[in-house]
Amino acid sequence: MRRDYTERGALLEADLAASWTDQFAAWFADAAAFGLPEPNAMIVATASGEGHPSARTVLLKEYDERGFVFFTNYESRKGSELRENPYASLVFPWFPMQRQVIVAGAVERVSRAETEEYFASRPRGSQLGAWASPQSRVLAGRSDVEAGLAAAVERFGDGPVPAPPHWGGLRVLPETVEFWQGRASRLHDRLRFRRTAKGSWVVERLAP
Repeated sequence: MRRDYTERGALLEADLAASWTDQFAAWFADAAAFGLPEPNAMIVATASGEGHPSARTVLLKEYDERGFVFFTNYESRKGSELRENPYASLVFPWFPMQRQVIVAGAVERVSRAETEEYFASRPRGSQLGAWASPQSRVLAGRSDVEAGLAAAVERFGDGPVPAPPHWGGLRVLPETVEFWQGRASRLHDRLRFRRTAKGSWVVERLAP
């Protein structure tokens, strides 16, 4: 099952954008143009206060110079772990392009206004689902989910569905953003933006 990465070119310092945001924007646009399904899908890795790790795939909803935002139930496993240990790593696994973007940094909640604005844009079914599902908890069966949905439908009827108080956005504040380009013989290109203690950014090449 070995594949040598030879088709997608190189990532050289001379070709790198001036900021991680510009470089991510360029690669994200490439991923969308390439036709990848859900190019905004990213793996979010967290750890409990005791250091036990977990990971799952979620969807990136927005990003800017402050960081990367996704939304979740704050009482889910990832939400609980991020309360105990507010650091995370993200991986965008763009395998067909032989690329990855790897992010690490602290995590904070977005403002309630940002949460409510995004929640209002969601399909109604997703809004009701946020009320229906006690995410990450053990259920007796699928009927528990269906009962939760029925209760949410009855509660809100045809009216607006507000964002649940236990649901909202999280922003990963990057301390490092690595751009990984596959190369032949496993000698990949890895260029990392790293935020210094003074808040400026430096670019470092990492050994493959």
